[in-house]
Amino acid sequence: MTNLLSNSDARRVFLAKQGLSAPPNRALTKAGLLQLIHELGFVQVDSIQTVERAHHQILFSRNQTYRREHLTALLEKDGALFEHWTHDASILPSAFFVYWKHKFLHQEKVIVERWRKWRGEGSEAAFEETYERVRRDGAILSRDIKADGHVSGGWWNWHPNKTALEYFWHTGKFAIAGRSNFQKIYDLAERVIPAEFREPEVSREEFVDWACRSALTRLGFATHGEISAFWNLVSPDEAKAWVAARRDELIEVLIEPALGGKARPSWAFADFLSTLDDYPGAPPRIRVLSPFDPMIRDRNRTERLFGFFYRIEIFVPEPKREYGYYVFPLLEGDRLIGRIDMKADRKKSTLDVKRLWLEPGVKPSAGRLERLEAELERVARFAGVEKVVFLEGWRG
Repeated sequence: MTNLLSNSDARRVFLAKQGLSAPPNRALTKAGLLQLIHELGFVQVDSIQTVERAHHQILFSRNQTYRREHLTALLEKDGALFEHWTHDASILPSAFFVYWKHKFLHQEKVIVERWRKWRGEGSEAAFEETYERVRRDGAILSRDIKADGHVSGGWWNWHPNKTALEYFWHTGKFAIAGRSNFQKIYDLAERVIPAEFREPEVSREEFVDWACRSALTRLGFATHGEISAFWNLVSPDEAKAWVAARRDELIEVLIEPALGGKARPSWAFADFLSTLDDYPGAPPRIRVLSPFDPMIRDRNRTERLFGFFYRIEIFVPEPKREYGYYVFPLLEGDRLIGRIDMKADRKKSTLDVKRLWLEPGVKPSAGRLERLEAELERVARFAGVEKVVFLEGWRG
């Protein structure tokens, strides 16, 4: 029997899995924030602050009572969260640290191999020196040990001590104890990650099972490639083998695409279809998403499910940009309806709206524009500015 999932049901399930179907005004405690991040799996970190930093905006888009100080406490005081890499730098539950140990081992092999091909004079000594300094003196910023006269560049063009800090972080020997003006503060992992999360070990088989199972849980339905890509911990071949070995736990479902065409075969847990009614619909309000929101991280999946093509144009030369430097997707209910170019001007205390693009077939009705303005006012308050200013030509 063919299990066909309609596009509307697919969007409803995925939005619920992404934390975008819960009431956005429900009171969010610190414990609730930890639970939200656990359910999402990760929250990407990025330095750009056009309106607000990505991790704050991702969490705010799901709950407007989110408090930054709760995130700081969970990261820097409670040891309940840690910072490391998935596909990019992210905030993760410390309960996952045991699985990241397998990533550390892999990274160590890769980095050491690269290091041996690029061995600056005296650099190995800098590694030992850096580790000993942190062990002896405690947490440190890379700027505190920067070599005089060194010209920065890519990882392997950093000064040796900076390279050492990142090496020990990527391989799990250091952890991020906090940030100062968004610069990482490094310390020994045993002084940052609680022992209950740091000391246990899991086998490779347990690790692969967790990586695949937890990814599919958070996606709802997925191909083996999407399962692999979710955490960026296991290869597509490992995910494919995991699916093949657990056919008694899984069912194949065909996902109807947004814009017509052939349905895409995917995998889901065996009880998936019987639990479809458990997923609520998304609130009808408009919400501004971060360009790094996990809901749109997989651009191909976003296009298939929502019919929405999105790319960040930060590195595209300005004359070749289709939209703008840092353009925010707009979610209305279960539809991605457009994108908006805006920036917080903290000197003038304004949220400057430069341009709005609505998707084909999405009308700029009075009600829709009112909902958009209400969301922009919420975003402005969150960003710490006093009012929204619509610049000339913002409607195109």
